[in-house]
Amino acid sequence: MTQTALLNNIQHGDLRVISRHGAAFGDAVNQVAIVPTEFEAIQREYPILLARDPGGGYQAMALLGLDAGENLFLGPEGWQARYVPAAQVRGPFMIGFQPQAGSGPAGEPMIHIDLDHPRVSRSEGEPLFLPQGGNSPYLEHIARVLRLMHVGLQASGPMYSAFEALGLIEPVSLQVNLNDREQYQLADYHTIGEERLAQLGGADLERLHRAGWLRAAYFVVSSLQNISRLIELKNRRRAAG
Repeated sequence: MTQTALLNNIQHGDLRVISRHGAAFGDAVNQVAIVPTEFEAIQREYPILLARDPGGGYQAMALLGLDAGENLFLGPEGWQARYVPAAQVRGPFMIGFQPQAGSGPAGEPMIHIDLDHPRVSRSEGEPLFLPQGGNSPYLEHIARVLRLMHVGLQASGPMYSAFEALGLIEPVSLQVNLNDREQYQLADYHTIGEERLAQLGGADLERLHRAGWLRAAYFVVSSLQNISRLIELKNRRRAAG
């Protein structure tokens, strides 16, 4: 059972977190869930695809590899990309809600930590707190990452509902050709229809723009150019054997 606790400098003052990336820390995955607040950075590196979640909604995924458990951006020296998805950066940390006076029915968002996570250590890694008890620069960075994820999660539902209402979300089946003989078929995904997006009228465009979702739609469309980068990385890894 996962041992999750509200992070504090009394009980966890000596904890450290290993920030490097590797298969041992859960980075050997071929896709990772992402939130709209990181689409701009993601679309520079990875293809963005939409998948149906168990509740029937949509979840954006950054595609990292073509085979199960394959992260083409993960090498012996760690993660080889300018941006690492927030879900992989946050490591053992998550936002939980603590009841407090005046904080509303959901409670106050606070940082929690999974004490059983393989990144958690008492002997190596980044300290969480300064000797005098304040947050370390690393923990401040994690707080910003969690805030980005929290804001993005809150925006996701309304954004996808707006996209769906305008007929922008459409199924996509991508055929990835490594060479003349080897192909991958990426099915059961969705994307933003570029033609439908171009046909939107002024009022709909204005509504998406004001909500901050128009740029997100274009980021999804433009990200598919990164499929060629996956092919390049896949062939390079195969050649290295």
